[in-house]
Amino acid sequence: MPATRDDLFARFKALGLDTTTRDHAPVYTVEEAQALRGEIPGGHCKNLFLKDDKGNIWLIVCLEEAQVDLKAAPAKIGSRRLSFGKAELLKEVLGVEPGSVTPFGLINDTEKRVNVVLDAAMMAHELVNYHPLENTATTTIRSADLVTFIRSCGHEPKVVAVA
Repeated sequence: MPATRDDLFARFKALGLDTTTRDHAPVYTVEEAQALRGEIPGGHCKNLFLKDDKGNIWLIVCLEEAQVDLKAAPAKIGSRRLSFGKAELLKEVLGVEPGSVTPFGLINDTEKRVNVVLDAAMMAHELVNYHPLENTATTTIRSADLVTFIRSCGHEPKVVAVA
């Protein structure tokens, strides 16, 4: 059973991480999120759930306005040719539905199948924003605390200028 939003918040608390969450109507695109978010501080982000041609899984986390060239990304991140992962794989590995992709889903990757890439421009922001496992809210976290959370899930993120 995938972790719930409450499980995620309990992990944050156990790690001593300070976060703020704002509920809103469900959003499925960057444009919908921009229209609903109001004045939430920090970098607003998108997440690309990808698979390479050898079956390795990648999560690229970047600012919402970032342009990620999937043909150029393999040379930057050390992967093979990339394509988007299927919804079934997303649910299996990160425990979330399309439209709710988030680095917080790594709480569900107990087999440590995902290679995590954090875009350097995003990490330059003190505060960053992601869905808390569902697209009906936005959680603000310090970028340094995001790394702490990811490491607590057993992953070592690469910080790379992907965009």
